[in-house]
Amino acid sequence: MVKKYKVTLQAEERQSLEAMTQKGSHQSRKVINALILLNCDEGEFNQRRLRGEDVAEVLKVSLRRLDRVKKRFVEEGLETALGGQPRQRQYERKADGDLEARLVALSCSEPPKGYSQWSLRLLADRAVELEYVDSLSYETVRRVLKKTKSNPGGGSVG
Repeated sequence: MVKKYKVTLQAEERQSLEAMTQKGSHQSRKVINALILLNCDEGEFNQRRLRGEDVAEVLKVSLRRLDRVKKRFVEEGLETALGGQPRQRQYERKADGDLEARLVALSCSEPPKGYSQWSLRLLADRAVELEYVDSLSYETVRRVLKKTKSNPGGGSVG
């Protein structure tokens, strides 16, 4: 059985959504979500009611998106319904200033035998071998070196 979420907007919520769709500069996703909520409103302040299929067709969105927006509105409120889920993952930075300095120094040193220059993977592996960190991805090494002047592609050409 499919759960049906009933959107009932208060007068002030409806006014703010209408204002958002008519003027100002907002992300297109927020405007479309506002239009979804306005057209799916089953409250007393909505003069005309549309079916979900009609709303989806006019706004060129899927019925699944309509259901997701309505569900977020009912369960989590207006702001979450407009903007989507707040980001919950927080990543701890692995490359602090000390590691960055060591990586730059390592990249300026002689590459291992058999290599003409350091690769990002070689730098990451050597940093782990030297026990600077427990594990390190080559992408983290790339980001660290990109911030420095030792970045081969960082200088101006010509």
